[in-house]
Amino acid sequence: MLFDSALRKDLSRTFGAAVTVLLTIVVTILLIKTLGLASRGRVNPSEVLLVLGLTVLGQMTTILALSLFITVVATFSRMHADSEMAIWHASGRGLGHFLLPVLRFAWPVIVVIFGLALVVWPWSNRQVQDLQQRFQQRNDIERVAPGQFQESASGSRVFFIDKHNPGDPMGLNVFVYSQNEPFRGVTTARQGRVEIRDEDKVLVLENGQQVLQDLRTGELRVIGFSDYELVIDQQPSLVQSGHSTRRLPTLDLMRLAERTHLGELSWRLGLGLAALNLLLLGLAMTAFNPRVGRSYHLGMALFAFVTYYNLINVGQSWIEIGKVGFGSYMAGLHGGCAMLAGLWLVARHQRWHWRRLWPGTAALPSGARS
Repeated sequence: MLFDSALRKDLSRTFGAAVTVLLTIVVTILLIKTLGLASRGRVNPSEVLLVLGLTVLGQMTTILALSLFITVVATFSRMHADSEMAIWHASGRGLGHFLLPVLRFAWPVIVVIFGLALVVWPWSNRQVQDLQQRFQQRNDIERVAPGQFQESASGSRVFFIDKHNPGDPMGLNVFVYSQNEPFRGVTTARQGRVEIRDEDKVLVLENGQQVLQDLRTGELRVIGFSDYELVIDQQPSLVQSGHSTRRLPTLDLMRLAERTHLGELSWRLGLGLAALNLLLLGLAMTAFNPRVGRSYHLGMALFAFVTYYNLINVGQSWIEIGKVGFGSYMAGLHGGCAMLAGLWLVARHQRWHWRRLWPGTAALPSGARS
């Protein structure tokens, strides 16, 4: 009981500190990114904190997985450095005996990671998309507000509507400058109004004329009209095909089972499996060498996490392009990592050493074994 409680208290303190530090760093980076989106008109400035919160919630899977890995490595490295591990070994507790207490501490965090990756991640992406879409639609309507010179979203037109009466939907003295290769034109009308048709903004003009200039020849054409409709901007598609799978629920990914959906599913499942494998790997790789200092193993742990995380992203791309199958990738990466971490942990628990594989090598003294 003392063995379990002391270890879990130490792990809890380190885990809380790691989550706090990583969360602060991630929030700062995402805040700068969200403010940049707001400055470019992609996000409503009054909803910056809401978008930031949803984005951070979607990134909590990576934060928790890395915090759990750092917790195990930092805690056991400190125990090795302070000779606590030597005391536990002398009392008959090998490195393998620490596995169950670590799993009892970590299983709620791993369950939360799976829940965040499978449920919260697509939900947060959908919420952010909805906020951006509502703001973009509202911005398009405000962009054609009467009484101001405004530029279209494509940058090819500048227009002006002089609203004579605030209660009248019809604007007076309409001016539109447009440039579409190879023509440049100026359109004027006595009155006009803005309508939304099939998600397109249409400027309906009455009683005006249009002057077109051919930029290649310099020829001018003057056209008079009584009614003229001009598409100001087509509503852009806010759902990009490369990222639409991020917003699909996990059950839909499993039901559709196409390569792009299986790639996204491998990424979501991979985060939870990686957290479990890195837990075993962190327990197996911890040691202390006074010649390299305490930060050596922490740096190696960060390198292992970055490598594993990049392999998950690369595997997702390979599955999407058909370079590797879903089952073979999951078994090869996560199963191989679990096997490697398990064998390493058994070797550390049994105090095996690679020098014993060479014939004629004398057995190492117990104090020199890793």
